[in-house]
This record gives sequence, structure tokens and C-alpha cells, in this order.
Amino acid sequence: MGIKAALPRYELYLYTAVLAGALIWAGSWIAEASSENVNRKAFKESVKPGWHYFGRKMDVADFEWMMWFSTFRNHILFALTGHVIFAKIFTLLAPKIGIHGCKHRSLIFGVYGGLAVLITMGWTFMALVLSHCIILYSVALVKMKWLCFVAGLTTLASLKLEPYNSWQESLVTGSFDLQDILFYGGCGFSIMRCMSFALENCEKKDGNYTFSDLLRYNFYLPFFFFGPIMTFDRFHAQVNNIQLTRKDREMWNITTKALVHLGVILAVDVFFHYLYILTIPNDMKLVTKLSDWCLAGLAYSNLVYDWVKAAMMFGVINTVATLDHLDPPQPPKCITMLYVFAETHFDRGINDWLCKYVYDYIGGDHDKIFKELLATFCTFAITTLWLGPCELVYIWSFFNCFGLNFELWVAKLFSLPPFSTIERMMGEAMSRRIRGVFNAANFWTIVLYNVLALNNLEFAKLVGRRLIFKGFPLSSLSVLLVTYCGVQLVKERERQQALLDDPEPVKPVDGGKEKAE
Repeated sequence: MGIKAALPRYELYLYTAVLAGALIWAGSWIAEASSENVNRKAFKESVKPGWHYFGRKMDVADFEWMMWFSTFRNHILFALTGHVIFAKIFTLLAPKIGIHGCKHRSLIFGVYGGLAVLITMGWTFMALVLSHCIILYSVALVKMKWLCFVAGLTTLASLKLEPYNSWQESLVTGSFDLQDILFYGGCGFSIMRCMSFALENCEKKDGNYTFSDLLRYNFYLPFFFFGPIMTFDRFHAQVNNIQLTRKDREMWNITTKALVHLGVILAVDVFFHYLYILTIPNDMKLVTKLSDWCLAGLAYSNLVYDWVKAAMMFGVINTVATLDHLDPPQPPKCITMLYVFAETHFDRGINDWLCKYVYDYIGGDHDKIFKELLATFCTFAITTLWLGPCELVYIWSFFNCFGLNFELWVAKLFSLPPFSTIERMMGEAMSRRIRGVFNAANFWTIVLYNVLALNNLEFAKLVGRRLIFKGFPLSSLSVLLVTYCGVQLVKERERQQALLDDPEPVKPVDGGKEKAE
């Protein structure tokens, strides 16, 4: 079935109406549950007084969101603004002292980033990060990929497993609210960047990259603590490009994106005054009393919020990187647009890293069952280590690894007769509808497999029981119907994008008959 298979317009209008009505209906249940239980004892720690203008309490359960856009907003903006100003001042002064500013951009970025890290975290943290760099640079000189992986993953394990992580953390003196996050974020991303450098050095045919190249790459401040990870080959090529030009209306687009980010951040804060989507799932006594629609809305909205958070955090960082003439990894694909495991990720930088060095390297074209199984196993093994091994992460990795392989098994099965013969006999539009049913079921497996990592295992199990077993058939089929409508709207968007990318003559729909474009 081609991606350009079309459906009648009236059918798409019906799908839009059903989806909009269902989202409003589920949202009303969540809003009612939030308002009626605002003073629950279990909400005391995570529901605090909000904006004075609303006169309502606000959901503050997510520390990361509050850190970025409330508590430490000014500190983060100060550091990123300082990076931009420092680079701009150097660019203006460099010609006056006989230095080609464009050629030394990476050096200036590295110097500012190193100083910022040193001032923020202290010399012991800096020494720890440099020790990681020295170890992995030394291994990189051997130019053996397997040895680079062993050294890198061992170093990462020392950061994620007891008692080695506690010993390393104790080396960092001082105490402030962000110390733990900056420590583990800075060290973790630093190790992944060093591994990228080592693996790219193995690919370099003549000579080696210098230790200075590694430091400039690793201490680029916008990416240092929070990511995203930009693989060394891309960063090195872009940061050493001396032909710095802006595309037409690029500054306008950067400004527009920054304003959009600001608008979304304000909108999320407003929603948190009315929808306590983060706090409610942690109160299992309350959750068991909620309707099936409310539970489905909570599970879905938690994943959408996690995408919004990642998009905003990486969006702020990417805006600064774009001002530096870099093309950073884009924000992740929205959960609403996902109905296959192959496209599911919440950090495009980590996803690109894993695909380049592990998943695509082992899996090849991803059409061989055994190679795909090995590729996904290795990918999720590294992902488990990256996230920090624990029971919840093991469960999350297992189910997502299974889902990715199960998709290939099903695709292989349905490519064989008689299924392939039956599909060729039916129209492309009907094939799209049938596939949409399976995609809708797959969407909810993605939701359930990932919501346990965002909330807790008990909440995920309760949602699964209520929607699959206790809610059958009414709740189960109605949620599946709504999801089917959403999947078809996503497919329509993909179809239109495919037509823009590869225009073809379109046959008109005559008399309501279905067409294939």
C-alpha cells in the first residue's frame, strides 16, 4: 500500500470531528478530577499556589519543567546569553588583533564552555570530566571500534552503578539544588560525546583528530549539561565551516521559533492550573475511582506533555546553536504522530547516536529477522545503561525492544501469500483503513509501554487492565475508534507531505469513489 493512498474528504472531516470531540470529552474528565480533588492530602507536595491572576493552584510535580522555566530560568538564560555575547564579542574583536574569527569559533566556544563548567561545578568536576576525555581519547588512538565501545560503556557504567557513581559524585564539592542534575547530565553526555569522537576517529583514514578537537566538541556549553548529543562528525564539519552565511529569512525564522517556544511555555503553565495530569497518576487511591476515559486521557496527555517538554528544552538550546551557525538535532517527533515503534523516541540526539553507531550499523537495512533482533537488543542494552539500570527501565526496554521486533515479524508475515494477495486485490484506500486499525492498536501499546517510564508501573498496569479487560467492549472499542481516527489524520498529513516531496498527477475523485494518488 503506497503512502499516497487517499481517502474521501468527507471521511477525513468525520475523523476530525470524532477526534476533537473525544479529546474535549476526556479533557473535561481530567479537569473535573483536578478541581474536585485539589485539596487532597496526597496533592500537598505537588500542587502549589500558582499565578495570582488565576486564583488556582498549579501542578508542579515535574522538577525538570520547573527548573528550566521557573526556578532556575534566569540562571540558564544568563549562561546561554553569555555564550552568545561572548562569541559575538570575539567575532567583532578578532579581525582587529589579526585573527580569523570564523576559523577559531570552536576554540572560543570551548573556552567559554570550559570556564562556565569550571565556575559552576568546581575544579574536581572538571578534573573528572577531563579524566573521561583522556581515557577515551587514548583508546581512540588505537582505532579499534570494539575497544572504544568497551572503554566508553565501562566508563558510563561507572557513572550509573553503585558504588562507583557515589564515589565519583563525592568528588564534587559544594551543595546546591542543581548539583545532582548537572553532575549526572554533564558526565553522562560527556561520555557519549567522547564515544562518538572515538568511533569517528576510527573511521578517519589519515592520522587522528587532536585532543583539542575533542575538548572543543565536548565543552560546547549549550549541549554540555542537557544535550542534545550531536555526533562528532557533524559538529566538527559545521563548527569548522568558515563560509558563514544566513539563509533568506533565517533570523526571522529563529525569532519566530523563539516566540513560539515562549508561547507554548506560557500555555503549558496555564494548563497546569486546570489539569493536574502529573500529580493525579501518583495517587493510586484516586486513580482507581476515575472513569476509563479519564485514565486514557491521563496516559495520552502525559506522553504529549513529555514531548512538549523535550521540544521546549531542546528548542531553547537549538535556538542558541542555530545562532552559532550549527544545525543541531531537531526536537523529537510528537507522540500523536507515532503509530510505529520504529519512529518512537523522546531524544532525537540520543536516537541519532544509537542509530548511527549501533542500530543501523548492526541491523543494516532492517529486513533480516535475526540481525534486527541483535540490533534492537544491543540498542536497548545501551539505552538501559544510559537511563540507569533498574526494574522499571528493564521492563520499559524489554517491551519496546519486543514491540520493535514484533512490527518486523508482522510485516514479514503479511508480505506473504495469502495476505499479500488479498491486499493487492482490495483498493489502496481500503488497505489504508485496515492498516489503520492495526496502527491504532499499536499506538496504544506504544503509550502503555512508555507511560510506565514516565509515571509508574502501577498506573500503567491499571490503565491497561481498565482499557483492555474491564472496559471491554465499550471503553476498549470506543478508545480504539478514536485512536483510529487520529491515525488516519496522521496518515493524511504524511500523504500530503509525500505529494509535496514527490508531486505526481492526481486523479480526481469522482462520485465519492476512492482514489490512489
